[in-house]
Amino acid sequence: MPRPVPVVLSIAGSDSGGGAGIQADLKAFARAGVHGATAITAITVQNTVGVTGVHPVPTPVIQEQVRVVAEDLGVDAVKIGMLGDAPTIRVVAEVLDELPDGTPVVLDPVMIAESGARLLAEDAQRALATELVPRATAITPNVPEARALTGEPEDASAEALLGALHALGPRYVILTGGHREEATDLVYDGATITAIPGERHPDGAAHGSGCTHSSTLAAHLALGEDILTAARAAKEVAAGAVRDGLRELGEGAGPVDVFGLRRGAPQITPPAGPADVTPGAPRTHA
Repeated sequence: MPRPVPVVLSIAGSDSGGGAGIQADLKAFARAGVHGATAITAITVQNTVGVTGVHPVPTPVIQEQVRVVAEDLGVDAVKIGMLGDAPTIRVVAEVLDELPDGTPVVLDPVMIAESGARLLAEDAQRALATELVPRATAITPNVPEARALTGEPEDASAEALLGALHALGPRYVILTGGHREEATDLVYDGATITAIPGERHPDGAAHGSGCTHSSTLAAHLALGEDILTAARAAKEVAAGAVRDGLRELGEGAGPVDVFGLRRGAPQITPPAGPADVTPGAPRTHA
């Protein structure tokens, strides 16, 4: 029986400040109109100023979280964020292989927090590149992450980075524009580079922008969109969330805002009443 809404699973760390990690992912999923589930890989102690602690979740618990979600809810797409260390990377690779063939997997290779704190052990970078990148439908690195994954020099061109990243095995590479001169995302399928331009918002708040981008991408793939349509939606939502970011919230880098909270509470359509639902049948969504 078809599910009433797609289910997207975030495998990522928790941000106690609510700006990034699974908290940002769940907001992005809701914005896109999908149901978000989570498998928490680490609990970070952080706020807008910085990260003061990282506490990994035992790998069997990560594995169990993924399995129980998949068994009960089903998984239409996966977004992977902070993993922390090599054992976590390996167990996530194992459980991905248990999902149905063709399940879209979006990998955001989280290495450094917005505050500058390292979120991936240096010795785990190789495991990320060899164990998870080849299993990904799409990877969404920024330029520093792309260099770290590929070993390309600082003066490497975007084209060189895209080629080196694609050679690691993902179906698509999306090099995000946050650390480039122009705020343009580049999508590469191994043959063609497609540019997705956008505005830069230097006065915005960017904490959680990468999480928001990759989660929105995964959500739109779960909705059945092709990669370019999904990438354009991800670019638009993430850029808007930075533009509308809550700059005055906290003393450090403020969190992005996908709901435009400054403009007032979002309008929510009431759920259908009992008369609108046939027992045993999925709801119909416009």
